[in-house]
Amino acid sequence: MTPTVAPFFHADSHTWSYVVSDPASRHAAIVDPVLDFDLAAGRTSAASAQALLAHVGAHALEVRWILETHAHADHLSAGHWLKQRLPQATLAIGEGIRTVQKTFRPIFNLGAHFPVDGSQFDRLFADGDAFRVGNVDARVIAVPGHTSDSNAYLVGDALFTGDSLFMPDGGTARCDFPGGSASQLYRSILRLYALPDDTRVFVCHDYGPGGRDVACETTIGAQKRGNLHVRDGIDEATFVQLREARDRTLSMPALILPAVQTNVRAGALPAPDDNGVRYLRIPLDTL
Repeated sequence: MTPTVAPFFHADSHTWSYVVSDPASRHAAIVDPVLDFDLAAGRTSAASAQALLAHVGAHALEVRWILETHAHADHLSAGHWLKQRLPQATLAIGEGIRTVQKTFRPIFNLGAHFPVDGSQFDRLFADGDAFRVGNVDARVIAVPGHTSDSNAYLVGDALFTGDSLFMPDGGTARCDFPGGSASQLYRSILRLYALPDDTRVFVCHDYGPGGRDVACETTIGAQKRGNLHVRDGIDEATFVQLREARDRTLSMPALILPAVQTNVRAGALPAPDDNGVRYLRIPLDTL
């Protein structure tokens, strides 16, 4: 069955979020929602998430799932904000989030009271788990490599890749974060390439390489023929060499510190201090 996919672009982080729905039942899932965050001002906004809700309302959709492909490092998730407004929806991520939480709890000194069992989410998906969006069959494909908790979601004929694959001229995501592995990412992408060539592919980021307009949709066949980094004829050793060399040239994402400590909480901001103000932690190297 073919679901309807509505894309939403967050220009500040170059992130694509999606509302995917079953036209028959009008049940829907929201994939990778963004919470707006002005780092300089320390100000959050739900304007981008409100746009998702506006679409849901305009099309009389019932959101049953809020799906995170991983704990993002380049934007704050609106998963928690949406869950508060869509209590019937299940907020889900891959079970690898436990590893990510264990890695970052000491980095941000979140304390022994901070759960590292994934309980901030309603459901932790294992590889191969099946679910439904209305009448549309869906399943989870674990794609570690970019991060240890990365999942792709196949909903009908629509594949949501997270950061594992960009548009063909954008290649693939970096693998130098904690828990990342270029070898793992290559093998994960080969799992996606085993899907039918006409599978629709919806990416999580696009940066408009070469100045082209941003785009979000391609196919497995187009990826196999023309992905900049992983395509027919590129073996694992070649990809690993290319990916690791490129990763050494990349700066950290501007929002990695606020994003990760928020996203391991499923998008929930830290509790207010005794003055009523919420604070994010910025770990510093010693001089």
